Amino acid sequence: MPTSITPPPIGRFAPSPTGELHLGSLTTALASFCHIKSLGGRWLLRIEDTDTERCDQQFTEQILIDLEALGLHWDGDVIYQSERIDIYNDYLSSALRPLTYGCECSRKNLEQYWAKEKQTNLLDEANQLQPNRTHYPRCCVSKELDRQQHKLRIQLPNYWIGFNDGIQGIQWDNPQQTLGDMVARRQDGMINYILAASIDDGLQQITHIMRGLDILPMTTAQVSIMQAAQLPAVDHWYHLPLICNPDGQKLSKQNLAQPIDTRDPSGLIAKALQLLQQPAVDKDTPTNMLKQAIAQWDNTPLQGKQQLNAIE
Repeated sequence: MPTSITPPPIGRFAPSPTGELHLGSLTTALASFCHIKSLGGRWLLRIEDTDTERCDQQFTEQILIDLEALGLHWDGDVIYQSERIDIYNDYLSSALRPLTYGCECSRKNLEQYWAKEKQTNLLDEANQLQPNRTHYPRCCVSKELDRQQHKLRIQLPNYWIGFNDGIQGIQWDNPQQTLGDMVARRQDGMINYILAASIDDGLQQITHIMRGLDILPMTTAQVSIMQAAQLPAVDHWYHLPLICNPDGQKLSKQNLAQPIDTRDPSGLIAKALQLLQQPAVDKDTPTNMLKQAIAQWDNTPLQGKQQLNAIE
């Protein structure tokens, strides 16, 4: 009887080209690369550039140059989400259609709604109830508005979803209570980040996702979207501690984190591995350093931690 061949694990790095790589994004790339390669898997690269207002081709090109300089060579072709808008719209018009509806509410409309709620709802005799401004109040759910002429919202399920995070432990969340009916497609056609990521992770058959802790609150939404779209589930989740500056702020483009300088790629790799609390590797070429890092990769030092402090 022929034996079935188990497909290799598949991981991915999915940066948004709204700026150059910094130490925080570098550690995510390095961790996801070393981890999936330690399992004998494939590491894919996806450029998440659906945000046409903030993404820039020059940043995309620099990200590719920096990854190559560091020896972080991806498998297969690079996927660009900006070239896949039709795919996301097809899912919104088919498998996800029963969960979506048109919405005409502007920010001004919602501010007026919440102001009215604040006036009419009392928390107790002395204090007014503050409205939940993170949740859309579902004003348009029954209006049957034209789906092409308005923004499109997706109804996330109102029940608890659990999963085991390989770094943060058992997680439970209710996506409706956390995110509500989130915008899946803006009126100008821009696709929501987590919707595009959910569809692509399924279509690319990603089995292991290692990314930053800031994305953790969106994970049960992604699980539910992938289920509704009848896409393969992600088998293993890992949310890395956030890399923070001395003030405790997450290293990010918004916080003006400095771009990495790949003139000393071996030094950068050593710094990132130290930050990730991995065993030291011999100073060598990036390729040889990565081989050693892969061979001794260990998630254990990161488990349960929510931030790691770095000095850029």
